[in-house]
Amino acid sequence: MGSIFSSIIATFVTIPLLGYLLIFIICKQITKKHRRSVHIALDITTLLFVFSVHHLILTIWEHNYFWIIILFMLIIAIVFVLIFWKVKKEIDFSRVFRGYWRFNFLIFFMAYIVLTIIGLVQSVNTFVAMQ
Repeated sequence: MGSIFSSIIATFVTIPLLGYLLIFIICKQITKKHRRSVHIALDITTLLFVFSVHHLILTIWEHNYFWIIILFMLIIAIVFVLIFWKVKKEIDFSRVFRGYWRFNFLIFFMAYIVLTIIGLVQSVNTFVAMQ
């Protein structure tokens, strides 16, 4: 049972778009609201994209830079709080966190795409060099 659960988690970390699609479909069936389902799926799969980017970095460069990812996320959080405070003169933590989390989705989604392309190019180059 543990290996099945591990395999499912590994699949969603390796292919987070599959996780997004599955979560969206489930939420759409439950809520019957498209926009709400998209937001829930984005919020949940942000974590999948963070771990996917970490996994891709490990695969491509064989170094653990997870601490840099966490530091980057903390710096983004600080910047979001400061910008929100400057604009609104008051901090609504739920709105700040929602914006921060969705911004992280965008950043890590783009990083996932870029790292996937880098990994594919590197693999092709290695394969061609061996020939």
